[in-house]
Amino acid sequence: MNTQMFCFQCEQTAGCKGCTGAAGVCGKTADVSALQDQLTGALIGLARAVDASPDSSENASRLIIRGLFTTITNVNFNEETLRSLIAEVHQEKKRLVPDCGDCGSPCGRTSDYDMAKIWQADVDVRSLKSRILFGIRGMAAYAYHAEVLGYSDRDVNYFFIKALFALGEDWGMDELLPIVLETGEVNFKCMELLDRANTETYGNPSPVTVPLTVEKGPFIVITGHDLFDLKQLLEQTEDKGINIYTHGEMLPAHAYPELKKYPHLKGNFGTAWQNQQKEFANLPAPILFTTNCLMPPKDSYKDRVFTTEVVSYPEVVHIGEDKDFTPVIQKALELGGFDEDTAFTGINGGTTVTTGFGHNTVLSVADQVIKAVKKGSIRHFFLVGGCDGARAGRNYYTEFVKKVPADSVILTLACGKYRFNDLDLGTIDGLPRLMDMGQCNDAYSAIRVALALAEAFGCGVNELPLSMVFSWYEQKAVCILLTLLHLGIKNIRLGPTLPAFLSPNVLAYLVENYQIAPTTTPEDDLKEILGIEE
Repeated sequence: MNTQMFCFQCEQTAGCKGCTGAAGVCGKTADVSALQDQLTGALIGLARAVDASPDSSENASRLIIRGLFTTITNVNFNEETLRSLIAEVHQEKKRLVPDCGDCGSPCGRTSDYDMAKIWQADVDVRSLKSRILFGIRGMAAYAYHAEVLGYSDRDVNYFFIKALFALGEDWGMDELLPIVLETGEVNFKCMELLDRANTETYGNPSPVTVPLTVEKGPFIVITGHDLFDLKQLLEQTEDKGINIYTHGEMLPAHAYPELKKYPHLKGNFGTAWQNQQKEFANLPAPILFTTNCLMPPKDSYKDRVFTTEVVSYPEVVHIGEDKDFTPVIQKALELGGFDEDTAFTGINGGTTVTTGFGHNTVLSVADQVIKAVKKGSIRHFFLVGGCDGARAGRNYYTEFVKKVPADSVILTLACGKYRFNDLDLGTIDGLPRLMDMGQCNDAYSAIRVALALAEAFGCGVNELPLSMVFSWYEQKAVCILLTLLHLGIKNIRLGPTLPAFLSPNVLAYLVENYQIAPTTTPEDDLKEILGIEE
């Protein structure tokens, strides 16, 4: 295609301005980027056709959700599958409005949208439209995982159509800003939906200690967010002498009763996604990617990588909708695993990690938490979580957690926790000081806990002794941030850099109305949060 790309949707975008030229920092080519833009433009056309058609369908909603999920950073690098999905979108649009293409007076409403109109728009319009687009991309991942388990919500599905429609309109800041905030509102409902889907399907998570040692013999590493794929893999490997290890955002699966009951779900391998090219290089086992974050696999282990769902990479074996993991199982048996038990550690040298502190668990000891706060044993809560990444400066989060006073509790979630989740921080009045609440979508758990504590103390969330310090990388972090803003939560610290798609005026709005701020240094941020004077 010989195209030049423009993409600034992730935290590591080149120069904190945007990836241009032949390839992006994530590894996608300019051609893949162009196809993702074409897919997005086709989805905008489909959304407008759905809006115009009396015969809008559930199939269109599913297609929109799948298409948006496909364009998230580090999900799909495959030109062939992108072209196929674009064709599906066109076919669905033709089915909904069959005479549109033959119209003698074309209105242009349902045509594929040219994404250059956004990327080249007024800087503030571009900023707000980007927040909407990246927000619904992140939300689409959550809606997709819920849908796999048979859970959907008409209001959530309709909002995808509404938001895409807005992206195709020639609107200014006054019309776009309410859509930005509504994205956060609807994402809260979507996260609640996924939480219900997961807990009603697999049970309420409970705290569990997960070893980092890999036992001898054949094994499979599974990464990503999709618990359904893990369940299928566990069923298909039962009694086959193959152990299963989680990686990245799959770690919280160990806490669900219907998953941890399988004795061959053994432990966790590796750390966060950005270390995979090093950690997978000499691994005598296959790796199954169920969602992002897939980095372009190196030749040294490419034949051991398998993808499923919307994840795709050229020349990598893809497991289709039938969920027959036989190729993965055969590869595990062929490679044989380690000859003896092999001990690994976390970034800080720890040999185990804990997880499973969802809202059900934390709220079950709410009386104990409230008592500890009232008597002064717990001075402050810190929610330190979000995406990890490779950009310099992310050691901030490790140092921040190490420097948090001993009378404070740290809640964490998402893969950013791998910076510090193997630290032994001890307990306060029998409560662990470090509580892993789960995946990025489990920000819903953190919000539930915060709202419950605010009610118990008879104050607003912003009056609680609670501070939020987030790292971000991709679009799911964007929709979570919008949810927090929708709930009126202020004084959020965000790093290691602020999003490139924030225009100066939009940033000024966030600072003025929500007091959002960039991270600085652990020492200075802690002094300001805790009111420590020099």
